Amino acid sequence: MTEVPTTTTTTKGLHPGLTRRQISMMGLGGAIGAGLFVGSGQAISIAGPAVLISYLVAGGIVVLIMAMLAEMVAARPSSGAFSSYAQKAMGRSAGSAVGWLYWIQLVVVIAAEATGAGGIISAWIPGIPAWVWVLIFVVALTAVNLFGVRNYGRFEFWFAAIKVAAIIVFLVVGVCAILGLIPAVPASGVGNLVDHGGFAPNGLTGIAAALLIVVFAFGGTEVVAIAAAESDDPSRNIRRIVREVLVRILIFYVGSIFVIVSVLPWNDPAVKDGPFSAVLDTLQLPGVGLVMDLIVVIALLSAMNANIYGASRMAYSLGERGLAPLAATRTTAKGVPVVAVLASVSFGFITVGLNWAFPDVVLPALLNVVGSTLIVIWTATAVSQIILRRRADRAGDEMPMRMWGFPWLSWLCLALLLGVVALTMIDPAARVQLLLTIGLTAVLLVVARLTRDVSRPGVARDRSGATRD
Repeated sequence: MTEVPTTTTTTKGLHPGLTRRQISMMGLGGAIGAGLFVGSGQAISIAGPAVLISYLVAGGIVVLIMAMLAEMVAARPSSGAFSSYAQKAMGRSAGSAVGWLYWIQLVVVIAAEATGAGGIISAWIPGIPAWVWVLIFVVALTAVNLFGVRNYGRFEFWFAAIKVAAIIVFLVVGVCAILGLIPAVPASGVGNLVDHGGFAPNGLTGIAAALLIVVFAFGGTEVVAIAAAESDDPSRNIRRIVREVLVRILIFYVGSIFVIVSVLPWNDPAVKDGPFSAVLDTLQLPGVGLVMDLIVVIALLSAMNANIYGASRMAYSLGERGLAPLAATRTTAKGVPVVAVLASVSFGFITVGLNWAFPDVVLPALLNVVGSTLIVIWTATAVSQIILRRRADRAGDEMPMRMWGFPWLSWLCLALLLGVVALTMIDPAARVQLLLTIGLTAVLLVVARLTRDVSRPGVARDRSGATRD
């Protein structure tokens, strides 16, 4: 029996071309999106200032998930990332289900991000309908991803850098407002943290309800585990990349939320509608609404760009492991999996037509489709790390990186994820999304169980992931 190939950096298909700095920015670009700029307002309206606890808990989960991924990536870099590790730990069906679930999630999110950005731009320029902008964005970012990984890395670096710069400026301005360092604007101090019903006006229930929103806002960080396989030294790079991404995301997320709930009362209607714009409006800064809309558009397009990359690499890995048609592994001379890229953006082009026919209902419908997939993927990642780490320890295998606090922190992460699942089951709307995701996962498991190797007929794989003639 021979091992299923999962390390793409040694194949002749994909070309290592991403730098550590570019991958780090990709992680930031994938995570700092509309979930922070827009979704945070809804979370604040539910939990009040205590939403900071929700962000810290969600951030803790992300830290543990990324540490687990870093350990597995350092030992075995793969463009299939958590899908490859699920296959190695739990068998072919698990790897296939996790990979396809992630791909489906990103395909829908790509369309949703293009739709959201198109809607904002069309409000600026009413003469051009939203579906035209959606088409422009899908075509443009498809082209970016077909130019080669080096060009893609440069493009995404500057895309993400604009968002990072905006967050830094917001934090500096916010701190100055809190301390009273802005002329003609009274110091806000931190009284708003407790002055309007207390720090936790809706108690633990509000904190828990906000957690459901906040957790999904951190989605996108996992793209660094996929991208590391196309860097020059995955095992070494992943350790520094994960540390950099996690520290910056926690500072940006928690810092931004602290500024918002300090400068403004949490129950101000403007906070729910647009928290960043609301803060800047109180400082009487001209043109702030247009600037924030522009930043949100950039955030959406940056996340969309990173998601096209992540989806295409996952499709490539599925094809490489015999879990998707062999055509998904077809690459250009520059190492771009062209079929995988085109397949990953195909639904985006379909969405152009949907935006033309049903402009007011497309975005909400798309967002409801992908509700809870992230929880399933993160849970599979935690389970895979526990299994693979125990297996490596029993075999005495040397590992380039070992997650700290094993197995206690791994089990803690899994317990926190199960807690999020329990909270989701209490919320009626979230419960429907979770049950649909579980149903989709079950279907993917059954399909994987019933099908043979779809890219190499006549070859089956056993439960461990090895080929069996």
